[in-house]
Amino acid sequence: MSLRGQLTLLYAGAFVGCGAALVGVPLLRTSQTVPAPGTPAVPRARESVAGPPDVLVTSLVVLAATLVVAVVLGWLISGRLLRPLRTITGTARDISASNLHRRLGVEGRDNEFGELAAVLDDLFARLEAAFEAQRRFVANASHELRTPLTAERTLLQVALADPAATADDLRAACQDVLALGEAQERLIDALLTLAGSESGAFPREPVDLAALAASAIGDRAVSLHLEPAPTAGDAQLLRSLAANLVDNAVRHNDSRAWIDVATGVADGRSFLRVSNSGPAVPPAEVARLLEPFQQLGGARLRLGGGHGLGLTIVRAIADAHRAELAVRPRRTGGLDVTVTF
Repeated sequence: MSLRGQLTLLYAGAFVGCGAALVGVPLLRTSQTVPAPGTPAVPRARESVAGPPDVLVTSLVVLAATLVVAVVLGWLISGRLLRPLRTITGTARDISASNLHRRLGVEGRDNEFGELAAVLDDLFARLEAAFEAQRRFVANASHELRTPLTAERTLLQVALADPAATADDLRAACQDVLALGEAQERLIDALLTLAGSESGAFPREPVDLAALAASAIGDRAVSLHLEPAPTAGDAQLLRSLAANLVDNAVRHNDSRAWIDVATGVADGRSFLRVSNSGPAVPPAEVARLLEPFQQLGGARLRLGGGHGLGLTIVRAIADAHRAELAVRPRRTGGLDVTVTF
């Protein structure tokens, strides 16, 4: 049964129940005033009071009419109350991936329907942002993957089209193609890591951020301030988070070339912080650097460099672990990146 039908029965049942109680009272009083058998009746002048059978028939007729009226009123009232819900349902059904910009727009209602519409509008806004980010990501990923493929094909075509090409020329072309292939491999690994972290489907186990940071650093020259920082999560993803932070700090540095990695517990929360020297980063550019395939100055694919996915992967892993990511430009250049669990 529909919600409108259920509400109608609820209203009608309550209405008829009250009517039955009101009708039952005079019936009860009438039955109590009927003389017992063998009791002499007291004659009354011109008595015109209806007997119990007549009262019962009249009461049942009134109760049946009340039931009809209650059902009609309940149907009309429930329809009126549920009209905003039907509007919300119809609009939500019409909204799809192609028109997520639409909103329910149930305004002027400070009640449960208004709250429901506000929650759904917020959901549609987040879905629209997610779909738009996905479209940008797919477009950028296609560009990043197509660029080295085009370069590889060009190198091989030039080498094969040169009739005077020597073995050294062909060997050099092959080395360039291998370098481009390695760049593609790094990009695909980064994309797989990003997809795995965004899915959120991974086991959670006790880990120490200090140990993961130490293993991710390897033999790179960094300043370490590692104290125990216990948390729970996926060890492989968290190691990738630390490695991407360090790689990003190494890649985007300057002649000062210092990197500081610290772990510990502050205010009862474990943290991992990576700071580095480097070029000055305008505060307005920080949010853009967290998006896929974005680098300072608008640079794109660089052979042997990055793809603009380092901080994106860090943000995705932090979000999957419900950690806070804070990226702050240093006044003297470089970044302070802190992940708090």
